[in-house]
Amino acid sequence: MKNFTYAIPTVVHFGEGQIKKLGGEIAARASRVLVVYGGGSVKRNGVFDAAAAQLKEHGIPWAELPGVEPNPRVATVREGVRLCREQGLDGVLALGGGSVIDCAKGIAAGFYYGGDPWDLSGKKLTPERALPIFTVLTMAATGSEMDNIAVISNPETNEKESFSGPCCYPAVSILDPTYTYSLPASQTAAGTADIMSHTLENYFSPIEDNYLADSLAEAILRSCVKYGPKAIETPGDYEARANLMWNAAWAINGFLDMGKPVAWSVHRMEHELSAFYDVTHGVGLAILTPNWMRYVLSETTQGRFARYGAAVWGLDPALPARKAAEAAIQKTRDFFSASLGLPATLSELGIGPEYFPEMARKARNSGFDRTFVPLSVEDIVNIYQMSL
Repeated sequence: MKNFTYAIPTVVHFGEGQIKKLGGEIAARASRVLVVYGGGSVKRNGVFDAAAAQLKEHGIPWAELPGVEPNPRVATVREGVRLCREQGLDGVLALGGGSVIDCAKGIAAGFYYGGDPWDLSGKKLTPERALPIFTVLTMAATGSEMDNIAVISNPETNEKESFSGPCCYPAVSILDPTYTYSLPASQTAAGTADIMSHTLENYFSPIEDNYLADSLAEAILRSCVKYGPKAIETPGDYEARANLMWNAAWAINGFLDMGKPVAWSVHRMEHELSAFYDVTHGVGLAILTPNWMRYVLSETTQGRFARYGAAVWGLDPALPARKAAEAAIQKTRDFFSASLGLPATLSELGIGPEYFPEMARKARNSGFDRTFVPLSVEDIVNIYQMSL
C-alpha cells in the first residue's frame, strides 16, 4: 500500500424522513441559496416541496435553476454562477442525482473563480474556494453526494472533463432511499452499472495488496448484484434502495483507492462517448466494461479476474485461472444485459466507428499513467470496435 491522507468532510443524514434536518444544516452555513434541479421530477415526486418547506421554516430565501442536463453542460453552470452573483446567493442546494450535484459543484466553485467556469474542467484547474454545497439525492449512481469530483460537458467542443478540489465536497447530503422509488427502471439499471464501474475501476489496480479496500469493493459489487435487479423489479423495496444508495457513496468516496493508483480507464473512454453522443453515463460504462476486461485479460491479469469471479460471482476457486477469468467476464456482461436490461453494444445506440480515432486520442491524452494495463490509442480504438 502507498501512503495516503483520507478525509471526508461531508455530513450525511441517511434514511427516511431525514430531510427534516436540511433547513437547520443550511441555515448554519448559508443565508440565501440557489436550488438546482433537472427536468422537474423533483416537483412531481414531492422532493422539491419537502426541501422548500425546510427553507421556508428556517427563513432561507432561494432562487431556482431548473433544467440541468443528464450530462451537465457548462452553459448551465455559467447561468448558475450568474444567478448567484446577481442575487447575492451564498449556497447551492442540489435536488437530484449526480448530474445535478456536479452542476452545483461547478456553480459553487465557479462563483469564486474569476474566469470562465469551463477553465476548471478544460484546463484541469483546482478550485481553491467554493460556496457551501448541499444535496438531496434522488438517484443512486455517481456518488457525487460524498466526493469532491464534478464532470461537466462542453458540447461546443465535444469535451467532457472533470475537476476536483477539497472545497468541492458537499457540506451536507440528505440520503433518503424513498426518494429513489419513482425512478424509471432504466435509470435504476444505469445507476447500478455506474456504481459497479466505480468499484471495478478501483479494484483493478496495479497494486493488489490492499486487502481491506479490495474486500470492501467485492462486498459492494455483491450488493449491487443482489439489489440492483430487486430495485428494478420492486421499485418500493426499501432494503434494495437503501443498499444501492449507500453502495454508490462508498464506491467513489475515496476509500477504495486509498493506497493504490487508479487510472479510471473505462471512465475516460466513456466520457468521450458522452461528449460525442450524449450517452447516459451508466449505459456507456455497461457496454464498455466487459470489453475492456476481455481486452486486458492475459496471463498476467488472469489471477485478478479469477479472484473477482470467485468473490463476486461465486465461481469455484479451484477453477483454472484463465477459465475462471473468462467466466467472470461473461457473468459481468450477462448481468448488465440480462439482469439489468442495459444495451450490450454501441450499435444499439446508433453509434458507429467514425469518431473512434479522435475519441481514443482524447481519452488517452486525459491520462493513463496509472492504469491496470497500459493502453495505447490503438488499444482504445480496438475496445471501441469490440463494443460495436
